[in-house]
Amino acid sequence: QVQLVESGGGLVQPGGSLTLSCAASGRIFRIYAMGWYRQAPGKQRDLVATITSGGITNYADSVKGRFTISRDNAQNTVSLQMNSLKPEDTAVYYCNADLLTMSPTIRYPYWGQGTQVTVSS
Repeated sequence: QVQLVESGGGLVQPGGSLTLSCAASGRIFRIYAMGWYRQAPGKQRDLVATITSGGITNYADSVKGRFTISRDNAQNTVSLQMNSLKPEDTAVYYCNADLLTMSPTIRYPYWGQGTQVTVSS
């Protein structure tokens, strides 16, 4: 009933940039916070950045000053602009949305399928 679809991953050289996008669709009544998480091989899934419906942002220390999260509430989309990428940024990036569905009315965190980001020369 609800889908989060990510796009924009790929291979980039160290120091390069990528922009990830995520679109939420389906029987959505309201979206609260949206965010990006990442998971490197053999590691747990970690928070990268989140943004509330009012535009308040939060970033992991490792990406502050390099990544920028933004959202379009009218389009139910969230984006992550990633600059000055490092090899340690290599991971699968997942979109997350804390949202309220319609009929039934349920608040639940939804996840996208993930998109690979590889930073390598």
